[in-house]
Amino acid sequence: MGNRSILGCLVAIALVVLVVVLPAIASYNNLVRLDQAVQAQWGQVENVYQRRADLVPNLVATVKGVANFEKSTYIAVAEARSKVGQVQVPNAQAMTTDQQALSRFQAAQDGLTSALSRLLVVVERYPELKANENFLTLQSQLEGTENRIAVERMRYNERAQEFNTVRQSFPTVVFAGFFGDRFKSKAYFQAQPGAQTAPSVQF
Repeated sequence: MGNRSILGCLVAIALVVLVVVLPAIASYNNLVRLDQAVQAQWGQVENVYQRRADLVPNLVATVKGVANFEKSTYIAVAEARSKVGQVQVPNAQAMTTDQQALSRFQAAQDGLTSALSRLLVVVERYPELKANENFLTLQSQLEGTENRIAVERMRYNERAQEFNTVRQSFPTVVFAGFFGDRFKSKAYFQAQPGAQTAPSVQF
């Protein structure tokens, strides 16, 4: 009878391990994998934004070389770039789970996008600048970088959605709660206000 009790206890423990512990381990490991994918994609977003920020001083310097160019335009670009640098960016884990922090970051970046668009529109009035090889190269690099930004933001949102879907699915949602803030839902990049209206920027 004693052997049967021990055997029954071992079977019960084995069932608990199979039913509770193994799914919990699988859920944890899956969340870690998805979280790392979000962090890696956030790194790519920061990388392309940094590339754009690095292009701005050269672009402004080239534009400044043209006589009588609107000073207020490149000052606006320089100020917008400065605001981007002033945004307090927490670590990637905090940034990807704090919608307000991500929105502040996005607003500063959108301000720079808008200032650069105004700069390139004004350039249309300066044939000598449009013929400047250095400017044309910088403009091409900037356009390519803007495209990369859009792609990397889209990929980030896809990784965040994948994480959030798994995080909120049963039984993962039960296990995720045991780890506190470790597996908080991810924030998303959102469209700029008025993004549904096509811009009238000409390159």
